[in-house]
Amino acid sequence: MASKEKELNKLRVLIQENLRVQRGGADRVKYIDGGTALVDAISRQNHVVFARRGCGKSLLLHSSAGMLGDGNKAIYLNCEDFKRHSFPNVLIEILDALFGELEAHLWGWFGKKKKSKLLIQKIRQDLASLRQKEDVSEQQVREVEANGSGRSGGADVEVMAPGGAGFKLGAKQEETKKKEIERTFKTRSDKLRDLDNWLPSLKKQIAEFFALSSSVETVLIQVDDFYHLRREDQPFVVDYIHRLCKDVPLYFKVATLKHASILYVDRDGQPIGAQERHDYQPINIDYTLSDFQKTQGQNKRILTEFCRLAGLGANAVPTLFKGEGFSRLVMAGGGVPRDTLSLFLEALRDAQANGDGRIGKDDVRVLSRSNFERRIEELKHDSQTGDHEPLIKGIYVLREFCLEKKTSCFLIAERVLQQDDQFRSLIYRLLDYRIVHNAGTALTHKSHSGSFQAFAIDIGCYAHLRKLQGRMNEVDLSKADAHERLRSAPVLDLTSFQSKWTSVPSDAEARMTNEEVEH
Repeated sequence: MASKEKELNKLRVLIQENLRVQRGGADRVKYIDGGTALVDAISRQNHVVFARRGCGKSLLLHSSAGMLGDGNKAIYLNCEDFKRHSFPNVLIEILDALFGELEAHLWGWFGKKKKSKLLIQKIRQDLASLRQKEDVSEQQVREVEANGSGRSGGADVEVMAPGGAGFKLGAKQEETKKKEIERTFKTRSDKLRDLDNWLPSLKKQIAEFFALSSSVETVLIQVDDFYHLRREDQPFVVDYIHRLCKDVPLYFKVATLKHASILYVDRDGQPIGAQERHDYQPINIDYTLSDFQKTQGQNKRILTEFCRLAGLGANAVPTLFKGEGFSRLVMAGGGVPRDTLSLFLEALRDAQANGDGRIGKDDVRVLSRSNFERRIEELKHDSQTGDHEPLIKGIYVLREFCLEKKTSCFLIAERVLQQDDQFRSLIYRLLDYRIVHNAGTALTHKSHSGSFQAFAIDIGCYAHLRKLQGRMNEVDLSKADAHERLRSAPVLDLTSFQSKWTSVPSDAEARMTNEEVEH
């Protein structure tokens, strides 16, 4: 018994230390690949890694760096370091961080060559000079922001629903987003022009730098958490990185949230950014609830590896759960490994203190509310100024719709998602933040024509509520009949959404997190 407790404590430590990947942390558990992500990530090709928070984007980058063969190296940059920095200085800072990393590894990677050191120092000196150069249009930028036009924050955009009634989804949506990108280009064009003019010379210096090396042939630039950069700046940053890498032995590996990122725009017929399948290949490492068995299998493989390292054995996972405990854990985690593992630690602690040490369905249900609250806090932390308010309003509307219909899942017509950019953007961004989960695509409904996407509201929105005890029509996505049951789920249309949007209370977040809990 003492041995089992010791192994469980070791399991706790291993999981705790690996919930977040960062430099200087504990020895990392390697990325567990259910496909070809690791192979793709080490190849000499540009890639963008897409997944929700907690799915292992950072771990994939770090694990792949350790697999590189002779002559290939990786440099890691985290864009959270540059959060809220203004463009184009943020690009200069990213470039300086890149060449700073190269300078730090100069002798170990490239050998003690004075000319190599001088080249790197010259590049960083040029970047420092450009960084200090005053933006010619800075006063214009301040004036524009002072009078409220082109704000990066919380101005609202009116969206017309069928029938003429409107609802507001916030300033960061399609038309305003395009205007903000155009404003960014015009007001920052002077320093950006200097960067563009310098690019051929910079690439010549990079080529010369690699020519001096007798061992390093390729460097992969790993740009993590790209979504932390201001969305209106993102296409300009990735555009420059893409052009920097072209025809020199550099390749970018960008990791980001898919629906919180703008990687490509068309500006007056001029492409800005990097285009999927043309300029980079996508690596999607997200496991969603739409294929529950596959997602559950991936989460089980990850937990099994932790158990093995803790000395519990490769077959320990089934002994830690009872009944539908594990499938409910994966459901509560939205299929996201970090959320699933974090909930596992809490549930295991409670099960050891108050039960037989095994986790059941009810143990997970009790914890789902706190998990939902953490996701809202992450949303507020990650979203840009003013963005979180319309997102929280959107959560409130979706939650009220599901509580009213007493359903955990709902359908939205593909036609509506395709035709209404702002509505689609709101839904998909809530997917990124794991408030709603993808439960199925290309579904037909038993009573409505057309094709539909299915979504599941996070169980933390309702599982703790006394008033719904025994009354919630919950679709268990782990069951074989889940697909058929989704075909009868209620349909959320724009009219219903707009009607509820207009009555969202000012204290929506507090109402969602302070309701009476069922014990």
